[in-house]
Amino acid sequence: MLRHPHTWMGFLLLFALGPAHAAWTVNMTQGATEVSHSVFDLHMTIFWICVVIGIVVFGAMFWSMIVHRRSTGQQPAHFHESTLVEILWTVVPFLILVVMAVPATRTLIHMYDTSEPELDVQVTGYQWKWQYKYLGQDVEFFSNLATPQEQIHNKDPKDEHYLLEVDNPLVLPAGVKVRFLVTSSDVIHSWWVPAFAVKRDAIPGFVNEAWTKVDQPGVYRGQCAELCGKDHGFMPIVVDVKSKPDFDKWLAARKEEAAKLKELTSKEWTKEELVARGDKVYHTVCAACHQPEGQGMPPMFPALKGSKTVTGPKEGHLETVFNGRPGTAMAAFGKQLSEVDIAAVITFERNAWGNNDGDMVTPQEVVAYKQKQK
Repeated sequence: MLRHPHTWMGFLLLFALGPAHAAWTVNMTQGATEVSHSVFDLHMTIFWICVVIGIVVFGAMFWSMIVHRRSTGQQPAHFHESTLVEILWTVVPFLILVVMAVPATRTLIHMYDTSEPELDVQVTGYQWKWQYKYLGQDVEFFSNLATPQEQIHNKDPKDEHYLLEVDNPLVLPAGVKVRFLVTSSDVIHSWWVPAFAVKRDAIPGFVNEAWTKVDQPGVYRGQCAELCGKDHGFMPIVVDVKSKPDFDKWLAARKEEAAKLKELTSKEWTKEELVARGDKVYHTVCAACHQPEGQGMPPMFPALKGSKTVTGPKEGHLETVFNGRPGTAMAAFGKQLSEVDIAAVITFERNAWGNNDGDMVTPQEVVAYKQKQK
């Protein structure tokens, strides 16, 4: 019993503050797609079948316990090997399973029907970010966590979408069937957006298919659902669904940006310009492991401040960034970053945190190095 006055006060405070918190639900959400609605309906169908079974079974059990209790003078019946009972407890569960299997099979067939898509998007998992490539559109980009490091390290208050915001969301058109080709470049990830009822493992060397068709524009969020390493919890998914005309405008703008980025490769950059760009690239791509001030987290993630690689010959520094280091957590960024961004981040690292080498790596040098690798 709750005799202590502080206990009662705690319960009263809990109920008083209840409305101040987000709504607490125990059921699935209906989602935003036809498939997610089918999954929800299937869930509710199976749920109510289980409720009826529970009521019948526990009802019969409690009725027998009450009506046939010993205190009323009841005598136990003596029977066994009843053919009728054996037929009933075999046939009835079989029929129940058939009733459950029919809608489940229909929903699964619908979920895995990736035929006749209007748009194909390749989704590639990296530690710890996603790459989206619009096949046939010459548009691709990486989607990185955008939550500030100050929030992660509890220096600033956390906002509404803490650990669920990215710098480049996946953009899709509303009312269009989109097929996802999901794979990975390193370890197993899992691309999961609950509102779409889409969850596919991203496995190196394999391509798994999924699809969605979102009718209403909006922003939908998800996460990597596979334990994929140190920053597994820092790998969110954000999907921005736009109307078809708005999506076409966005796609045209991305194509224009891609063309401009190619032009930047041949531009004559100053060291100051590369350092400024490299600062942004570093804090987006590298800071999670090597830390914002380059101090790293030895021994897993070595410090870049005063590092022999960073302060040594720039050819070795370029090789490390481009190809990574096998057997360590250092990933290869040759296929992840553009020539401009690779040159910028290397230049930044060689001139930051007191390293002050004074030299720079140009995009043209990165292009020349990439050609040697082929």
